[in-house]
Amino acid sequence: MEIDLRSDTVTKPTKGMKQFMFDAAVGDDVLGDDPTVMALEEKAATLFGHESALFCPSGTMTNQIAIKVHTNAPGEVVCDSLAHIYRYEGGGIGFNSGLSVKLLEGDRGRFSLEQLKAGIQPDDVHFPETQLVSIENTCNKGGGSVWKLQDIEQIASFCREQKLPLHLDGARLFNALVATSVSAEEMGKHFDSISICLSKGLGAPVGSLLIGSHQFIKKARRIRKVLGGGMRQAGYLAAAGIYALEHHVERLKEDHENALLIANALKQKSFIKSIAPVETNIVLFKLAEDYPADEFMASLAEKGIHVVGMGHQTIRMVTHLGIGTKQMNHLIDQLEKL
Repeated sequence: MEIDLRSDTVTKPTKGMKQFMFDAAVGDDVLGDDPTVMALEEKAATLFGHESALFCPSGTMTNQIAIKVHTNAPGEVVCDSLAHIYRYEGGGIGFNSGLSVKLLEGDRGRFSLEQLKAGIQPDDVHFPETQLVSIENTCNKGGGSVWKLQDIEQIASFCREQKLPLHLDGARLFNALVATSVSAEEMGKHFDSISICLSKGLGAPVGSLLIGSHQFIKKARRIRKVLGGGMRQAGYLAAAGIYALEHHVERLKEDHENALLIANALKQKSFIKSIAPVETNIVLFKLAEDYPADEFMASLAEKGIHVVGMGHQTIRMVTHLGIGTKQMNHLIDQLEKL
């Protein structure tokens, strides 16, 4: 039995999703007449209480478009040191937007209002102008950590006072919403732009959405074209996104429960040095120094269990809709035997 815990991006479309994709009505999205793409964009915008949305191939693209639209070089983006936009998007902030980055050292990817205030650059020609604040919820590098709504509200209020746009990298936002029972509309009202991924916990094969105002999305559409993100009969892909939003959100609770089961099994092992608090579907843990991570991953791979390294002696396991009861029983059994 193969159990792939490397990421929730490895999911494959369910039978129902594939049929929904097959039956989709399509047009040409670059020409603006693909009905299924338009339906997905309207659905997402309405869900988060915004005016408009834009369907893109990836979350990296939606994040990078948002940064480009919100800013005007020279300038600076403020984010946590663990943020995906800084660590895992190929240096796109500098390459695409010509900006520098102010990194805040928060708690597993979540910084405080006080840290943000201290990170705002003074009005001095020696420093880049602070032009954008970005948060990631949940934070991947933070082990699927979830932001408290109260902290988001404080940061959003401060950003409005300072006339600073606030972007949400919500690659796994639905995990956060399910974990906290906060509605999408309540979350959405605090941000000028939101990026959500359909191809992670929601199980679509590809695609992300950028959400914002009509004016913001109009400019974003131009940037998407420049970046090569315009697709033609994209309705087949958008259909998967619609199906995911309608059928795969509430089931994220199962992934969270499975992640806790994994963490509890790992806690019993003497070679586990520490485990980050498990809040959603990511289990992030450190191995003792005398058990090399490569050896640990290789031993699991021999049993058909695939995980990923996240730095020195750190391993990540991610649960998703491809990990059901049968897979979990086998996984826990194998972990107990290590």
